[in-house]
Amino acid sequence: MTENGKILIVDDEERMRKLLKDFLAKSRFEVLEAADGEQALDLFYEREQEIALIVLDVMMPGRDGYEVCHEIRAGGSKVPIIMLTAKSDERDELHGFSEGADEYISKPFSPRVLVARIEAILRRIRGDGEDAVLEAEGIRVDQAAHTVTIDGQDVELSFKEFELLVYFMNNRGIALSREKILSGVWDYDYFGDARTVDTHVKKLRSKMGKRGDAIRTVWGIGYKFEA
Repeated sequence: MTENGKILIVDDEERMRKLLKDFLAKSRFEVLEAADGEQALDLFYEREQEIALIVLDVMMPGRDGYEVCHEIRAGGSKVPIIMLTAKSDERDELHGFSEGADEYISKPFSPRVLVARIEAILRRIRGDGEDAVLEAEGIRVDQAAHTVTIDGQDVELSFKEFELLVYFMNNRGIALSREKILSGVWDYDYFGDARTVDTHVKKLRSKMGKRGDAIRTVWGIGYKFEA
């Protein structure tokens, strides 16, 4: 059986882990399991190079999902992270994104939808043969290598920050609403708060340094990339 990649599932509910493992196995994914935050981090550091994506529950005993996500990102890893939560408060969702999560799914959810999102994320990471290089006044994005350089210096972006920059550069000069950005970058009908975009734009601008000014705020609409 062809392996599409290793997915690390982190959830303290064994029933949930088994359910997701069964659905992922049908799509030819290998699954690694962790029942809490500490076990997840141990497994991640042991097998980091093998893990293609992490499905991470928020509410767990000991170290919760936010802490795990924060530590993984603090270590420089850009592995995509999908957070699962029973909470529906927008502040919790924004908290997850601020810690570096790429997707945020509220329970209950359809396992088929989760698998579809995992497949979409991995397709975009692998590029599907895409070899385009985008350039604009000191900003260079290599989509195949998934790298960004600004004024000759390498810039480390998370998966979602990278996608956001690519989307802006492909739509330079166009005023984009937050809703349009959500649809274009998150690649599905997103029903969360549009402030998710603001959270990611703020982090992206910060990492871009002075070139972050290329992402301009269009009051009453959203953002525009001008370089």
